[in-house]
Amino acid sequence: MHSMFKRTAVALAASVALAAPVAAELSGELRIFLDTSNPAPRATMEAMIDRFAQQHPGLEIETTVIDREAYKTQIRNFLTADTPDVATWYAANRMKPYVEAGLFEDVSDLWAEPEIADNLASTKGAMTLDGKQWGVPYTYYQWGVYYRKDIFDELGLTEPTTWEEELVNCQKIVDSGRACYTIGTKFLWTAGGWFDYLNMRTNGFDFHNQLANGEISWEDDRVKQTFANWKQLIDMGAFIDNHQTYSWQEALPFMVNGEAAAYLMGNFAVAPLREAGLTDDQLDFYQFVAINPDVELAEDAPTDTFHIPANASNKEAAREFLRFVVSADEQSQINNGANLGQLPVNAQSTVDDDKFLLQGFEMLSSNSPGGVAQFWDRDAPAEMAKVSMEGFQEFMVKPDNADRILAKLERARQRIYDN
Repeated sequence: MHSMFKRTAVALAASVALAAPVAAELSGELRIFLDTSNPAPRATMEAMIDRFAQQHPGLEIETTVIDREAYKTQIRNFLTADTPDVATWYAANRMKPYVEAGLFEDVSDLWAEPEIADNLASTKGAMTLDGKQWGVPYTYYQWGVYYRKDIFDELGLTEPTTWEEELVNCQKIVDSGRACYTIGTKFLWTAGGWFDYLNMRTNGFDFHNQLANGEISWEDDRVKQTFANWKQLIDMGAFIDNHQTYSWQEALPFMVNGEAAAYLMGNFAVAPLREAGLTDDQLDFYQFVAINPDVELAEDAPTDTFHIPANASNKEAAREFLRFVVSADEQSQINNGANLGQLPVNAQSTVDDDKFLLQGFEMLSSNSPGGVAQFWDRDAPAEMAKVSMEGFQEFMVKPDNADRILAKLERARQRIYDN
């Protein structure tokens, strides 16, 4: 009975919307579910919703904030019953189960509007499944190589742009008694970041997604080439020793102390490096080098998103809210240093005067034509992500085990995916 009533209400709302003049005031209730439970993001979101509410006084807005981990276990239930009109989630593969189950609204109509089509182009691929768009992004942040500029200067090195330059630089760093890179692989995902970049640079974004989707064998020669490239760095001593015993935070001192020259990491590493005493004169950033000139550069830029559940009651107001969220002004405001401290997804936004945010914005807005990946443990199904990242960590410690590791990952692929 309940679902029938819901359908009638939606149909009625749609017919009323058609009859109303274009500039009709939004009305009814708009229910928003957020997983931004940490204090700063929560305050940022609530302030943004307040600004939207001021523009639409006829709308009754109810906001529910759910703890991020609890949200992950509850989302399927609330998308099915007692559904909100807008809900936060994540891009790419993390949307897939809900798109396939028919629980997210197709919002390709929004992406056809010039304001969104022109200004959110970098994230369109991450929001697209089956040729349609299923939500909008509200924040992302860059990954890349954070390095000790003072050490590069001392050794006469410049930022590399090719794999050959990368290897030459790394050899000079190793010869100076340092590691090229710090890393802590105790919690596995950091090795996933290295795999993302090496595989996307070797084989491209589309191949990387196909591998994450279980469509390509782990024993494919192209995957073996990714590992061969990785092995070049491992064999020359590019990484710190015993990295499997450190968390990512525990690996920071090697860079701070100058025992390692760089860190492949997300922009969230900048704050602790500054807090540890490195100045912006000592710290700099570059985009991970090109390896295969035939593939377009793609980046890891984990993207947080808003969606309209398919069972939502007030889709007209929900669409208006999504337009508001991605507008240039709102994007500038919610992502600034006092709020999320990340990057706006709208190319017309302004970015805080922070050299790393500025470099990241420039890179993602204009130099990631291949697209933005969401990070290995978001792009691959959980079980495959776990077993493959265990394999990446083992490979970094025992690179000669590559064939055995890839054979194991291939067995896992055949078990995990519904091929």
